[in-house]
Amino acid sequence: MPGIYIHIPFCKSKCTYCDFVSFPNRLNFAEAYMACLYKEAEMRGEELKKETFDTVYIGGGTPSVIDPKYIYGLMKQITARFRLSRDPEVTIEMNPGTVDAEKLALYRRAGINRYSVGLQTANDAQLSRLGRIHTRADFVECARLLKGENFSADVMLGLVGQTEKDVEESIRLAAECGASHISMYALTPEDGTPIYTDYLNGELPDGDEVARLYDFGRGILKELGFLRYEVSNFTKPGFGSRHNLNYWKRGEYIGLGVSASSFFCGRRFTNTFNLDEYMKCILSGHLPVIESEEVSGEDAKFEFLMLALRTVFGISEKEYRKNFGSDWREDFREAYEKTKGYLEEEGDTTRIKDEFLYVQNQILTEYMK
Repeated sequence: MPGIYIHIPFCKSKCTYCDFVSFPNRLNFAEAYMACLYKEAEMRGEELKKETFDTVYIGGGTPSVIDPKYIYGLMKQITARFRLSRDPEVTIEMNPGTVDAEKLALYRRAGINRYSVGLQTANDAQLSRLGRIHTRADFVECARLLKGENFSADVMLGLVGQTEKDVEESIRLAAECGASHISMYALTPEDGTPIYTDYLNGELPDGDEVARLYDFGRGILKELGFLRYEVSNFTKPGFGSRHNLNYWKRGEYIGLGVSASSFFCGRRFTNTFNLDEYMKCILSGHLPVIESEEVSGEDAKFEFLMLALRTVFGISEKEYRKNFGSDWREDFREAYEKTKGYLEEEGDTTRIKDEFLYVQNQILTEYMK
């Protein structure tokens, strides 16, 4: 079943590594923006009234920075405008420095049942350098308030001066505080972000060092009972992200809000990245789509293969043939011959060997030629 992604583009301040569409100085627009978001939900809901959606993911930005009444109102609109499955997974991203008991109580009333908490690192000096507005203590308090809830924690690799000890402390803190899911991923310094200067100055760890930290962290996660199911995602049994799994299986999803992307009926389309333009479109009764393309043929085949090989589940010969009517090894024969030493087969499934999954991007480059 498809999913729903909702973008809340506000935050208290911009992190030094962030290149997402977010507006740290426009919180006064939150009420008007949310009204537009409700209207977009109405328009898309009418268009997709025959569909049943299994997941809702509220991302950003920092969704938890706005008044929780808007999140409550948003979920009322979603449940009224879209048909949801009997037990939908409903996730909200949160910065630990923006959470309190009253806010969480309203989230629960709204139907949110999964939380994605941005720890990033347990080292306060590193958090400060990243421009994060929270501390280690804030994360601990947030986790205390979430006791008994299903929550995920983010751990970032490749920070200035980061050591194995830093990585281990971050992972163990998240686990000890009750996280059932941990996303451990490498910092990507994007041109135009403040941290890109650190990259140009050679202050960030190189790729080999980040890979070493990743392998070290993976060992700690395995010891703590977290199973890797995608390159950057580790979970206790039964707590994998259904929303993200839908992406990796090339499932359909609808995106609401500024900059949100969608994939439906073989087409990918994206909303405007401009906040004012987004609101003007909605207020004039038009959907704010600025890009739309059909994903078919070789592009669709590569996308299916690329997403599947990011996961430990790999690519199913049966599913590929069902979607495209051909054998993926034949469609990508040259690339398959060059990379089969990195692959392993089990039944009708082919996956990247465990020890090579972190470098899957390099392997998949062969399939792009």
